[in-house]
Amino acid sequence: MKRLILVLGSVFFSASALAAGFTLSSPHISGQLGNDQVFNSFGCKGGNISPELAWRDAPAATKSFAVTMYDPDAPTGSGWWHWVVFNIPANVNHLAAGASGKTMPKGAVESETSFGGKGFGGACPPPGDKPHRYIVTVYALDIVRIEQNADARPELIGFFINRHALAKSSVMAYYGR
Repeated sequence: MKRLILVLGSVFFSASALAAGFTLSSPHISGQLGNDQVFNSFGCKGGNISPELAWRDAPAATKSFAVTMYDPDAPTGSGWWHWVVFNIPANVNHLAAGASGKTMPKGAVESETSFGGKGFGGACPPPGDKPHRYIVTVYALDIVRIEQNADARPELIGFFINRHALAKSSVMAYYGR
């Protein structure tokens, strides 16, 4: 039993050491979300533009990336998936503002969100609710492809992302109305 604990501890330490310094940044995901990242339906009137994202210092073993945007404060009991992107090639380290549905990297897949559509869906909390947190995370994955298509539910893609994550980095912003 002691040997197993030592081996697992070594694996954890190695993965953590590889991930040190992996960072995500965005001029749009900081403090209060701007109107560009607000949904344009369900009573919200925003630009529904996916944010600019940039990441650096991914682990050397990275074979692809995935990006999610999640609202843990949605009154669903299970949060709300605003954006799920996977199979981003390992040589990509940036998504331009407005890339969703338009200029995504070749091979990247934007799958279902909690809105029931594919691609970015901006913030739109219920009126009068406390400001919600919007967490954007980039994951460095140890596989080239998640063998799912754009019809895959966010929970399923989340399973594969978490199973194959070498490292992750997140940024967060708030929005309320």
